[in-house]
Amino acid sequence: MPRALPAAAEVVIVGGGVVGASAAFHLAEAGVDVLLLERDELASGSTSRAAGGVRAQFSDPVNIALGQRSLDAFERFAQRPGGEIDLVQNGYLFLLDDADDVAAFERSVALQNELGVPSRMLDVAEARRLSPYVRPEGLLAAAFSPRDGHCTPEAVVSGYAAAARAHGATIRRHCAVTGIDSRDGRITSVRTADGGVRTEVVICAAGAWSGAVGQMAGVELPVRPLRRQIVVSEPVPDLPPDLPFTIDFGTSFYFHDEGSDTGRAVLMGMSDPEQEFGFDTSRSEEFLERLSEVVARRAPALSEVGIAHGWAGLYEVTPDRNAVVGEAPEVGRFLYATGFSGHGFLQGPAIGEVLRDLVLGHTPVVDVSALDVRRFAESTSRPELNCV
Repeated sequence: MPRALPAAAEVVIVGGGVVGASAAFHLAEAGVDVLLLERDELASGSTSRAAGGVRAQFSDPVNIALGQRSLDAFERFAQRPGGEIDLVQNGYLFLLDDADDVAAFERSVALQNELGVPSRMLDVAEARRLSPYVRPEGLLAAAFSPRDGHCTPEAVVSGYAAAARAHGATIRRHCAVTGIDSRDGRITSVRTADGGVRTEVVICAAGAWSGAVGQMAGVELPVRPLRRQIVVSEPVPDLPPDLPFTIDFGTSFYFHDEGSDTGRAVLMGMSDPEQEFGFDTSRSEEFLERLSEVVARRAPALSEVGIAHGWAGLYEVTPDRNAVVGEAPEVGRFLYATGFSGHGFLQGPAIGEVLRDLVLGHTPVVDVSALDVRRFAESTSRPELNCV
């Protein structure tokens, strides 16, 4: 039988992915009474279906700062909050086949370097030495940062959740939020399938489902779900030990090494320009055909390996492919951190710190004021170039 919900909590977090778990840990560590509600299992939404990439190679200075601070946290994760996350830092390699993209990445690398990111532009020969599966035809240049890499999303959530509980947070799985009540413009309680909880602060960290949670509070969050698919190969003999997370920027095809009990394999994915918005998470044969065509053109050796398994998950996408993070002016206190458009996992550690600071009224560790949802009403959207 499920345990009864607490009658009240200082902060209720809706969503048990990396953003919600990180926020729960950082708030509980700061002495806040936290209740995290997850309608399914922890990390069962977009987090568990992420490719696991972590990086600071972005074109937007806010995203660069969030990526850097999160990389710091991933590197120290074993000490705080604790746990093994299988962090591999072989770098991110962006392959470029368009002159305009090369110029844009040169500007991004210059900005990244100003902000302390050790990224650099490479010629095609250097890129191929780093990622020998790459077919160089048509490529003009590449961008690379050696500190980037990938880790295991579920392990990150597990580490944050365990530490949050150790600091006194309450986490309830299989407890769907059904409503958010307010009076005189301020939140008073959260309703769930298992009863109500009095609270004055709600954090929406519900990923692709954030639009519906926002509506419960009367807050418009312009977030839509978009299916993304991933496949993992059978074990690959003689896989290079330092293979970077490689991205063919023009097609969005990417691959990186993936460890398993039976041997090292390759994880591959790609966006689908024909994909319509929606909550469909079934696997598509049409996607596999398109992926196969791109693999054969850019990394033909990978066409020869068999596919062991795969899955589909959801990006939560905003109009400018940048997150929305802040506190709603319509109703106090409703905070939101969503719409990461594929960057939520890698920014989760820093976003948890930001949410802690916003709740406590402190200056956030990263200034996210530019990510306020009101930017869309004010026509001040800020598109992120380095989307995958």
